[in-house]
Amino acid sequence: MEMENPPDFSYLGRNFSDLSNGEHSSAFSDCNSDRSGEFQTASSQSRRLLISCTSDNSDDLIRQLIADLEAGSIEEQKQAAMEIRLLAKNKSENRLKIAKAGAIKPLVSLLSCSDLQLQEYGVTAILNLSLCDENKELIASSGAIKPLVRSLKTGTPTAKENAACALLRLSQIEENKVAIGRSGAIPQLVNLLESGGFRGKKDASTALYSLCSVKENKIRAVQSGIMKPLVELMADFGSNMVDKSAYVLSVLVSVPEARAALVEEGGIPVLVEIIEVGSQRQKEISVAILLQICENSAVHRNMVAREGAIPPLVALSQSGTNRAKQKAETLTELLRQPRSGNVAARASDLSL
Repeated sequence: MEMENPPDFSYLGRNFSDLSNGEHSSAFSDCNSDRSGEFQTASSQSRRLLISCTSDNSDDLIRQLIADLEAGSIEEQKQAAMEIRLLAKNKSENRLKIAKAGAIKPLVSLLSCSDLQLQEYGVTAILNLSLCDENKELIASSGAIKPLVRSLKTGTPTAKENAACALLRLSQIEENKVAIGRSGAIPQLVNLLESGGFRGKKDASTALYSLCSVKENKIRAVQSGIMKPLVELMADFGSNMVDKSAYVLSVLVSVPEARAALVEEGGIPVLVEIIEVGSQRQKEISVAILLQICENSAVHRNMVAREGAIPPLVALSQSGTNRAKQKAETLTELLRQPRSGNVAARASDLSL
């Protein structure tokens, strides 16, 4: 498995990373427990659940719920999956207790059920259990990855969103990233990024950002058409997805296929516009992306310069954060580099 670190840039003796100090983490909020609303339950079942959630010992209830998952009717399975989901929603100790009691394999089996509501309940319960780091490896080894990917393709909107979150959690174990990519998750996440609601787009972008630290997943994402929705979301400041899309793009452009697709989808004018009118963080990441696509391509440098990038870059080099200033200065120097690439000629032409 080929892992890639955030790209480092070296130009005229300067070295810096496009993503540092954990700034990317503020662009993404990790998938926490499900946000799909509480399921309706009968009053007696609700009381039983309330007691179990406040009790120090819910072992008996958990064993009964697992028995219902394994041998109950469809309605009993739904009720059991719902209660496990709620037990695991906010209490970390319950997540480990439920997994150790043997709930994961019967929950995984629900993901292949033709009843979409039961499938959704199973996905959501697995998501909540995956919030416990100790459970991630057990969930993956229990065969959850392929059924979660299938839920991404055929599930309800809530199941798709929660499946994306669950896959994100599993991808935080590095060894799972290739397995998730090879199970067909990337095209389904790209579909969710393109056609999902706001939460679906956000969850898909977060999962893609994690998965695309692996080179082969970057290629899969480009082949799945990710560049078109990324560029469209970055161009739409009302989407509230500019930051997230730009950060996903930043991990993709280390491969030539992504750089070519970005140019083909009209990404350069969008990135230049972000440098003109975006937030400080958006400007900084856009400059970092343009640096990477311009570094070894005179054609791309000419395209960026023709879009009028130099004036906003000069402004950013004077008013941005320290890192934004450095990146803006470096990109400006790169854009003004003569086509011959002669270092002496370039150095004599740096002043504005």
